Amino acid sequence: MVMTMATISCQAEKDSLTYSIKLDVVTKHWDGKYNWSQARVGAIAATKGNANPVLIITMQKWFVEHSDFYSGLYLMRSEDMGATWTEPEECPELGWREKKDNVVVGICDFVPGWHQPSGKLLALGHTVYYYKDGRLLENRPRSTAYSVYDPETRKWTSWQKLEMPDKDKFYNSGSGCAQWLVKPDGTLLVPTYYKAKGETAIYSSTVLHCDFDGEKLTYIKHGDELELKVTRGLYEPSITHYKDKFYLTLRNDEKAYVTISDDGLCWEPIKPWKFKGGGELGSHNTQQHWVTHDDGLFLVYTRRGADNDHIPRNRAPLFIAQIDTDALCVLKATEKIIVPQRGSMLGNFGATTISDKETWVTVGENMHPKENLHLGADGSVFAARILWSKPNSLAISH
Repeated sequence: MVMTMATISCQAEKDSLTYSIKLDVVTKHWDGKYNWSQARVGAIAATKGNANPVLIITMQKWFVEHSDFYSGLYLMRSEDMGATWTEPEECPELGWREKKDNVVVGICDFVPGWHQPSGKLLALGHTVYYYKDGRLLENRPRSTAYSVYDPETRKWTSWQKLEMPDKDKFYNSGSGCAQWLVKPDGTLLVPTYYKAKGETAIYSSTVLHCDFDGEKLTYIKHGDELELKVTRGLYEPSITHYKDKFYLTLRNDEKAYVTISDDGLCWEPIKPWKFKGGGELGSHNTQQHWVTHDDGLFLVYTRRGADNDHIPRNRAPLFIAQIDTDALCVLKATEKIIVPQRGSMLGNFGATTISDKETWVTVGENMHPKENLHLGADGSVFAARILWSKPNSLAISH
């Protein structure tokens, strides 16, 4: 199912790059028990035999009776740039595993991406431990988890854990919801956040430098350890590369932060996201992600001050705006709503370069809170398709 809801246009500031946004609904579900969440799309590069990239959406059921209670991963596939999709299908290799004492371990917050050197689609996220009744384990461990999709066999490997050094320090460590990068040499920069064993409140964030041989992900080293001793610290970081710099955006319960780097490992001091000319961005207690074109860098985020105080954490609508990379701030004049607010939360979204013509932002409506469900939300999974006026040379193709 694909239903186009709206199309808007925008002139990006400072250069001739323009874009329009075509908002599609790729699927939806709401039965009072679960909706689709954690929807993110991976693009398998086009080949001579297939002019379009093959698109695979990974997503999970969110069982609304419990906080952060997710199923194993489900998949949808499109070979015609999203004109049609397969029905959601559960993937056993990406499902729960039973442990002792009525505990299951699963994976969540997965972000698929194309690894051109190996010709594989790699998905990264982290583990999560539940009791079978949906409760999260207290003081639970966490690991970065990954799985590999082979386009030739159309099979995923069973998810694996990334082995980390200093297991006490990285006792609760995962790359959940993070945009990650493939370097020219095929190695990866993988943002992650972590707590030491026994730490109950504060996360730190870092970027892992990892090797990937098409089958196994291996830790090489990690960069600066970014800390903020405020309400859960720094977590859910996402990285991008624009021009000659790396950029990292970070979630905090009180406000969102950003920093910049020459190499993706050593970072300048973090600073709160602000609008150019003054005033904080107002994003809090949720993630932000990058949309990167070779002619412009953009941020997708939620924020306060948008007639959205009835939405928990102000997690709708989703906005997009261009970044002034010299001042490292958001250009308010370029801000547009990319996914509308219809009474439910929008969060745990993804932003993916699909081709040199399109970048997508994908998100499912989390059907919460109950008192707002008369405002139009229906459990839709949205694909906001950013259609560029100029080819994006950063897109990967064969």
